[in-house]
Amino acid sequence: MLTGFINVLKPPGLTSHDVVQNLRRFLKEQRIGHGGTLDPMAAGVLPVAVGKATRLLEYIQAGGKAYRAEFILGLKTDTQDLGGRVLARPGCPGLKLEELQAAARRFTGTISQVPPMVAAVHYQGRRLYELAREGQEVERPARRVTIENFQVLKGWPDGPFFRVMADITCSKGTYIRTLGADWGDYLGCGATLAFLLRTRAGCFKLEEAWTLEEIAARVAGGNGDFLLPPAAGITHLPVITVREKVIKAVANGAAIDPADCIQVPALRPGSLARLETPAGVLLAVARVVTKGEVYCFKPDKVLK
Repeated sequence: MLTGFINVLKPPGLTSHDVVQNLRRFLKEQRIGHGGTLDPMAAGVLPVAVGKATRLLEYIQAGGKAYRAEFILGLKTDTQDLGGRVLARPGCPGLKLEELQAAARRFTGTISQVPPMVAAVHYQGRRLYELAREGQEVERPARRVTIENFQVLKGWPDGPFFRVMADITCSKGTYIRTLGADWGDYLGCGATLAFLLRTRAGCFKLEEAWTLEEIAARVAGGNGDFLLPPAAGITHLPVITVREKVIKAVANGAAIDPADCIQVPALRPGSLARLETPAGVLLAVARVVTKGEVYCFKPDKVLK
């Protein structure tokens, strides 16, 4: 059975689920899932787990994400992107990049966001976008996200509007369309997302991604070099190397004492780490558990 991660370059027009369905057909494997939904209009890095590696999907998003986005200032839609109904066209006078960047700095750090109605998050058992398709709008609680970097790259006039390209690095759960809309409202003219490319998701990078066509051709030729080992999806987690004698205990979910480890990095209570064999084979993701001054590494997810 295949096990590992695939760094997929999702094209615009497909949903993340479409990508998974295509891979299930190529690979003849049903146990496939993606890490971090990309909107159909967006393109870029979509990490996909195959086989046992699907157990690790929740951890890859902790590594943060990076995007290149294009916004249209002076245009507002009900979906905060070009796929929605136009709410206002106030237009936007030419702005200096220094002004745009100064406004962008107000949206860096930890900020609050209200998920858009087209989001995939659940509300009373249904996804928001399903309610939006029915014309419903419900109250959504704000959530805290972290914007590490919001860098304006360039801007240019487009009729009554002003287009801006920016690079954004952020935590999981960030809505780039909402970031742009809030930024545009602060500037006084509104903004709509015109284009979105995810350039990084956790440790997966755009320059190392495979298109679906490339993967299909590799599979047809009997070549599986697109499939990365399970550990490749969680390289942001530190490594604890366990001794041979406790490998079976780890596989059974037993907590491991530091004395049973060959290599132990400095870790805080509650933090996560990879448990690996001396040969570098991933066994589990473990959490540092303490009791008084005694601590151990308790498997959070075992790769079996």
